[in-house]
Amino acid sequence: MSGRLDGKVAIVTGGNSGIGESTARLFAAEGARVVIMARREEEGLRVQQSINDEGGESTFVQCDVGDPDIVDAAILKAADVYGAIDILFNNAGHGGGGEFPDVTNEAWNTIINNNLNGTFYVSRAVWPHMIKAGGGAIVNMSSLAAQRGFSPRMIDEFGATNPAYYAAKAGIDALTRYMAGVGGKNNIRVNCVRPGQILTPGATGGTSDDADGGHHVFESMFDFAQIIPGPGYPIDVANLVLFLVSDESRFLTAEMINIDGGVAAKI
Repeated sequence: MSGRLDGKVAIVTGGNSGIGESTARLFAAEGARVVIMARREEEGLRVQQSINDEGGESTFVQCDVGDPDIVDAAILKAADVYGAIDILFNNAGHGGGGEFPDVTNEAWNTIINNNLNGTFYVSRAVWPHMIKAGGGAIVNMSSLAAQRGFSPRMIDEFGATNPAYYAAKAGIDALTRYMAGVGGKNNIRVNCVRPGQILTPGATGGTSDDADGGHHVFESMFDFAQIIPGPGYPIDVANLVLFLVSDESRFLTAEMINIDGGVAAKI
């Protein structure tokens, strides 16, 4: 590796599996000291141990991004361990079942909280540390759902995730633009990625995120809409996130970048 993140401290939320784990591993391989934040301690400690065994430097900090008090404490712990915070990947979040209007208040609020509110809580807690460090780079996790509508035929054939997920990810897009606007004067860049068919444990229903197995829950829809055939993998997103937090993207901020195999609905 080229050491593109040498000397940097990076936080990855949801870093215990899927895209978050791949990104944490890549950050460490590129020289960053990585704070892995996630709810599930056993998985987080496994990733920490694996990174450290391979010569990287990482620390797991248990965190529920939907609880602002827990977030504040976790960020303070991260700063105590490594000092300045230079990079944040707001990856934690999830979707859910249920189509409009048959969605409960609880399901709506949980998805909004763990996606949109969580991104806000963590960013707010990290912000003063980045200002103190003289700047930083934040990447927020959105989704094609933030910009994509569908016809009745599409939803009949392929289905759709919970409407709260669409609303939360659209909110993350807007929050990204806002944060980038206020971050410019402090040398804080904020960008956003919108994955499509990426094989992660969550997107495959827990089957697999390996190249040799597992199928995205909306595989048939993506296969219909994509230009590039087949699924993407967590490392594909991790490579994009690495670019966005590195100095190679120094002139990029407030951008929403799709990584979706060229879903045809956008052209």
